[in-house]
Amino acid sequence: MKKIVVLAAESGNVHSVVRALHHVGADVELTADPDAVMAADGLVVPGVGAFAAVMDKLRAVKADRLIERRLAGGRGVLGICVGLQVMFEQGTEYGVHEGFAQWPGSVDLLPAAIVPHMGWSLVDAPADSQLFNSIADERFYFVHSYGVQSDPAAALPRHPHIEPPLVTFAEHGARFVAAVENGPLMATQFHPEKSGDAGAQLLTNWIATL
Repeated sequence: MKKIVVLAAESGNVHSVVRALHHVGADVELTADPDAVMAADGLVVPGVGAFAAVMDKLRAVKADRLIERRLAGGRGVLGICVGLQVMFEQGTEYGVHEGFAQWPGSVDLLPAAIVPHMGWSLVDAPADSQLFNSIADERFYFVHSYGVQSDPAAALPRHPHIEPPLVTFAEHGARFVAAVENGPLMATQFHPEKSGDAGAQLLTNWIATL
């Protein structure tokens, strides 16, 4: 049984994430204790609310350092919703705010007639995706007004020994990043914990990578 820590950073209701991980057989702890975060097989970084507010709460528990340390050691991290957005360079909700800059790109308002984008949407996942193995044709539950509309893989310099990130897209007014798989760092814009059987399988797929 894999040990998963859900990062406790006072960022919205994260108990549904904890329940979903329990449901798929993980040993789950909700904490920001650095030792527990570093010892876990996987770390989940959830985020609900405005980009800047989530960043403030994450920095308050030194999430930037903890994430960097885990990634440096090849230890799995999964961001969810704003937990995906903060992995990019910046967000433009209520001003321009710096993210963790793990990936290039800006989180901007979706150019759609109706925002937020709320409800079930299909995704366009790469054929070799690990997260979407056996569920690439399923719908997932989104609740967001902002998204990354550029391709982070295209913006990164090519390296002969480093695989570029696998990027999954969805559409609402424009194409936006629905998920990224980048070695030990993965993230989804949608909520797998609210996405029924497909979301449960995605969490199972992620745990299998740890």
